[in-house]
Amino acid sequence: MKTKASNFDKKFDDGESIIEHLDLSKARRPSEEQKRIDMEIPAWMLTALDREAKRLGVTRQSIIKIWLAERLEAGQ
Repeated sequence: MKTKASNFDKKFDDGESIIEHLDLSKARRPSEEQKRIDMEIPAWMLTALDREAKRLGVTRQSIIKIWLAERLEAGQ
């Protein structure tokens, strides 16, 4: 559904929903784009990661992301 820019702006300024006028199929969050990395770690560390991930009911990748995010946030 197309709308004039002035109507769009008025709806936005009035706090009305404008979602129906947006094409979200290509929307993205630049700060949350994913990048793949390769990483070598000692076998004992991998075992400990897997044990902790299993205890928490998450994947190895999830526990690594959680711990990295916590550490980065603590440093700010």
